[in-house]
Amino acid sequence: MSFVRRAWLCALLLVFPGLAPGQPAPIFVLNSLDADISVIDPVSWKEVKRLPTGKEPHHLYMTPDESSIIVANALADSLTFVDPRTATIQKTVRGIVDPYQLRFSPDMKWLVTAGNRLQHVDLYRWDGKELSLVKRIPSGKTPSHIFIDSKSTVAYVTMQDSDELVAIDLEQQRIRWRVRTGPMPADVFGTPDGRKVLVGLTGSDKVQIFDVSYIRVPRSVGFIRTGAGAHAFRAAGDGQHVFVSNRVANTISKIDLETFKVVESYPAPGGPDCMEVLAGGRYLLATARWARKLIVIDTKTGQLAREVSVGRSPHGVWTIDHTPRF
Repeated sequence: MSFVRRAWLCALLLVFPGLAPGQPAPIFVLNSLDADISVIDPVSWKEVKRLPTGKEPHHLYMTPDESSIIVANALADSLTFVDPRTATIQKTVRGIVDPYQLRFSPDMKWLVTAGNRLQHVDLYRWDGKELSLVKRIPSGKTPSHIFIDSKSTVAYVTMQDSDELVAIDLEQQRIRWRVRTGPMPADVFGTPDGRKVLVGLTGSDKVQIFDVSYIRVPRSVGFIRTGAGAHAFRAAGDGQHVFVSNRVANTISKIDLETFKVVESYPAPGGPDCMEVLAGGRYLLATARWARKLIVIDTKTGQLAREVSVGRSPHGVWTIDHTPRF
């Protein structure tokens, strides 16, 4: 091994203990009330270090090219970029006003942020290095979660306190339509065929289904009863199923995207929130918002496999060793 390569490996080992070629990449858990990220070693299943963020971070999102995990620091008006392989901070971008939730378009031309406190949605252009604000769009009450379609043309945003789903045309930077939802809409998930959008109703025990193939006015076409506090989504990675966390019921439901029925339910104590699915699809990770834990569910046995202690109010969870997100 060359001196340069040996030095590079030593540097990685100092940054992330136990990291070696072929070893699974670290798991990142965002601790909203601690303003930091827990870095989890997926071999020992222990927290190995913390990375500081800005004040009151709530969500994180990996860029489509998987070069960075971006943390939205709502009260710091900033974004923290983290290397998903080495668990090091790449940079901090300031002047991003009230970023509660964020989403990159699949073509990486747009970054959309939801200003939860200030009630606006911001559209940023991304040139691969820098962000530039193109349009600030006044929204309904408390914009919450974002989903961008596979064509990078429409951003769907929920309005938590005015019970609405809004569609924003990215190229024209304007609202196409808004429609009423059930109580306290949270996360949004678009089906692989682009025809349906699912909305988790945290003020209910259901997921609401919208048919968005009607360009002018979408239609609410039904509900899926999952569990109290239906909140966040994560695709199973097989193109056929999606998970939804039921924060109040302390369960996670698996929904069949053909029948729109719950086919599995898993115990998830502590107020499950955001989720991740490890490569291979067997293990489902979820942040236990009220228990300061990362929980690991074995979807083959349907049982809780382990719990990992993290920080206060854990919110997002991501790793580069994941199943597809569709």
